[in-house]
Amino acid sequence: MNNQSEQAEIVRRSLKRRYRKERRFRSYGILAIALALGALIILFADIIGKGHTGFLKTTITLDVEMDSERMYLEDPTNPDEVRMADFVEPLIVSLAKILPDATEDDRDALRGLVNAYSANQLRNELTANPDWMGTTQTITFLANSNVDVYVKHKGDDAYSIKLSEQQQAWVDELQERGVIETRFNDVFFTSGDSRDPARAGVLGAIVGSLLTMFVTLVLSFPIGVAGAIYLEEFAPKNRFTDFIEVNINNLAAVPSIIFGLLGLAVFINLFGMPRSVPFVGGLVLTLMTLPTIIISSRAAIQSVPPSIREAAEGIGASKMQVVLHHVLPLAMPGMLTGSIIGMAQALGETAPLLLIGMVAFIVEVPEGFFDAATVLPVQVFLWAGSPESGFIERASAAIMVLLTFLMSMNALAIWLRKRLERRW
Repeated sequence: MNNQSEQAEIVRRSLKRRYRKERRFRSYGILAIALALGALIILFADIIGKGHTGFLKTTITLDVEMDSERMYLEDPTNPDEVRMADFVEPLIVSLAKILPDATEDDRDALRGLVNAYSANQLRNELTANPDWMGTTQTITFLANSNVDVYVKHKGDDAYSIKLSEQQQAWVDELQERGVIETRFNDVFFTSGDSRDPARAGVLGAIVGSLLTMFVTLVLSFPIGVAGAIYLEEFAPKNRFTDFIEVNINNLAAVPSIIFGLLGLAVFINLFGMPRSVPFVGGLVLTLMTLPTIIISSRAAIQSVPPSIREAAEGIGASKMQVVLHHVLPLAMPGMLTGSIIGMAQALGETAPLLLIGMVAFIVEVPEGFFDAATVLPVQVFLWAGSPESGFIERASAAIMVLLTFLMSMNALAIWLRKRLERRW
């Protein structure tokens, strides 16, 4: 009895130690997840905190008097007169009427409240509506970038306020009167890059990203799937195919900048293709995503039960018919999922595109695969390195747009897997 009691006590102590280790291991896992979630929350809070104001713009609404003498313009339909006309003076006069304490010496300070492109906007408005000449029109302009930063970030040490004390007092007064307002920043989604933060937008980068991703998808998916089918179903098992498989696995771990160097050497230097165009960017990203698509496609093919192949061969199907009619349809959900994840990875890449010139300052929205373009990650890179304070929020807002695309692509991959997968 004593021996049995001692053995039972030993077993109980052993179980207690085992359960204690299991609880400790579970606690470590929970702690790791909590740390990861905490870091993710901090990251998103920082990005959203800095970037949400990027979706707002600061406007100034003025009653502009179209005075021909002041503008040195008699006929708005005459291009020569329009070219020589003064479209800045009416803006300064309109501000001076609202701010009666402003003197003639304050002209430059008043001009600093209105965006530098407001004169161009007024010229375009008057050219499109020549009957406005001699009338007073209420027009809304973008405020100066310094005014935009002050209105949205006054008191925030992360932003440098470049307005004088007098200008700040004027802006506060104009806000109280409703002349200066903040509203949804449609310019951010309808224009390309600009040296002026208030006019900078992501449309050019979004279009460039879509064109580049289209080239990548059209090339990488069929080539990757075809390569996976050959290696898994038709290739003989020998040293050559083993060598190919090892190199495919190695290429999946190669830093992306190496593919940029390869694209620079082959596509641009050897074949003479243009720099900074979506077609070349798509070719480089195709090289980068092919290993990922091939590996995921092979895994999807391997997951198809052997009984499917045996049943098809049993009724007289050829090898090609087995693959195309039975194996490929069943493996397609996994192939699509791997391809979308590979495309999402390519969408967030910057290094390989920098080496082929897609870091250029692009104002116009690209219209084709051979037009100069940039992509969202590179646009974030450019804005993050700009000295102007207004680009801080633009970079964070662009990151939010990029994350939206990435999360949408990953959500699509999950939906396709759940929608198309078959359980055996």
